[in-house]
Amino acid sequence: MAKEIKLIVFKLNGKDYGIPVNDVYGIEKVQHITRVPGTAVFIKGVINLRGIVTPVIDLRKRFCMEECPYSDETRIIIVAHNDIEVGLIVDAANDVIDINEDSIEPSPEVGDYEEDDSISGVVKLEKRLLILIDLEKVLDPKKIKTAGQ
Repeated sequence: MAKEIKLIVFKLNGKDYGIPVNDVYGIEKVQHITRVPGTAVFIKGVINLRGIVTPVIDLRKRFCMEECPYSDETRIIIVAHNDIEVGLIVDAANDVIDINEDSIEPSPEVGDYEEDDSISGVVKLEKRLLILIDLEKVLDPKKIKTAGQ
């Protein structure tokens, strides 16, 4: 029998994305972000989250999307993967859903977008497509250190 996976669904540039709930430690409103010189262009800086300094990645910039101003809907999703804890800035975090592991399809090849190798698959829901993020690739230290320098 196929396994159920619980996902946090968030919006980025009008599309729906998902990451496993067990990688998510919290969803925060945007707060003051302190810029850190010499970091990759998509690293917005760090925040003080309950006494812990947490780096923040702008997922729009990470996926080479056009930037947009933050709104009341903008959120920072706090994730941890392989002992790396970061905040991911997204346009909105609006849902928690259960999907069947069997419903995950491989991601289609759509060109040279940076986003492509950070996608682990797609799920067709009733009237929308959910793009699953591969946190291991998004948080790859080699990419984070070399990007934008």
